[in-house]
Amino acid sequence: QIYFSAQDQGYINMWSVSFTGKLQPEFVSNFITDFKVLRRGHMVILDQTIAKPQELYFHNGKKVPRGKLGRVRAGKAVPLSAKNTLLLSDIAMGETRSLWVKGDKGDKVHSLILTPPNFDKTKKYPVVFLIHGGPQGAFGYDFHPRWNSQLFAAPGYVVVMPNFHGSTGYGQKFQDAIRGNWGGSPYIDVMNVFDAVEKLPYVDKTRIGAAGASYGGYLVDWIGTKNNRFKCLISHSGVYNIVSMYGSTEELWFPEWENLGTPWENPEMYKKHSPHYYVKNWKTPTLIVHGALDFRVTIDQSMQLFTSLQRLGVPSQFLYFPDEDHFVFKPKNRIKWWATVHTWLKSYLK
Repeated sequence: QIYFSAQDQGYINMWSVSFTGKLQPEFVSNFITDFKVLRRGHMVILDQTIAKPQELYFHNGKKVPRGKLGRVRAGKAVPLSAKNTLLLSDIAMGETRSLWVKGDKGDKVHSLILTPPNFDKTKKYPVVFLIHGGPQGAFGYDFHPRWNSQLFAAPGYVVVMPNFHGSTGYGQKFQDAIRGNWGGSPYIDVMNVFDAVEKLPYVDKTRIGAAGASYGGYLVDWIGTKNNRFKCLISHSGVYNIVSMYGSTEELWFPEWENLGTPWENPEMYKKHSPHYYVKNWKTPTLIVHGALDFRVTIDQSMQLFTSLQRLGVPSQFLYFPDEDHFVFKPKNRIKWWATVHTWLKSYLK
């Protein structure tokens, strides 16, 4: 048997295939980021959930039939570690549910919805959309080390994580649909999810914000130029000027692939999807975050956006980290990041 893990609609499941080509699932509805196959089918896996960080588990290899998928491993794996479980034992976590809507081109688009701790379905809650980066990436049922959905939900927000066109785990065609289409299908998908979310009985449709990083920051920037439906926005290391980013990023293959060529080979593509051409339409209050050591999406992107919003009179704030790159890693900086983000959200959504 050849064992491998693969993304599947928010999960990272584990599969095996024989040399005859027969494919069968080993673990489903999991988020397995590493594993070790032992003798006689025994296995050690590194698994997590959206409410529980990674722990090690042992499985003895026994399987039972499971519908059309064939045979999957029976019962629960036995915990081998409990460090994170003990650390978080007295902390209340929110619960997840799925939302499917019709996106661009009639394709189904999946979103994860996380409700806050002690959720009461009879009450109305403010909402925070989280928009993933990549753009070939996805939000899943994992305990994210930086953009942790539980920490976004903790103050009393419903968190919505749409996996729009370009997201991984929904097939190659769906993933590839974002190429040359940055401001097209993903934007339509997110706004279709917005339409569905504001109709949920526990959602206060007057208090909905959005936050995103990297490509997610780009899509936040794009939303800012397209509509005023969100109460506030947060753009972290976002692409604002696709043309100037081409001349400063350390990964030249990326913009050429995504935009179907260089700026001089395909100038209309760059103009069509670059938020800086349309910033005059922006009215939504926006928090901007960037690190000086970011060489993927260089800091001038956020400087250009901040300058534009200040000149336009749009309420805006710039959180600058001189010692961080595309991500925020240092513990004190993370505390500052979360404090600033929650203060910004509270100002407009509470």
